[in-house]
Amino acid sequence: MEQIFSDKLNEIFNKAELIQGISGIKIKSGDLHKIVGDYPGKYHRMPICCKVMKNNMKDCDKILEEPLSGQGATLKILYELPR
Repeated sequence: MEQIFSDKLNEIFNKAELIQGISGIKIKSGDLHKIVGDYPGKYHRMPICCKVMKNNMKDCDKILEEPLSGQGATLKILYELPR
């Protein structure tokens, strides 16, 4: 499942890098999970989604919003581009 979230995140990065002049992209975990599927729903994989998002962070990236648990639909990260 991690690979599915990772692949979709990289696809989003690649598409964003094609937009001339864009220096970063904000991604919210709830939005990423909806794209992958099964969210909202009782079989969601939000902890995995958040883990993948955090694991893809580089030193220049910033967490803009984070739920108290660290894993939730409101996690929002600003990823600097290009990757």
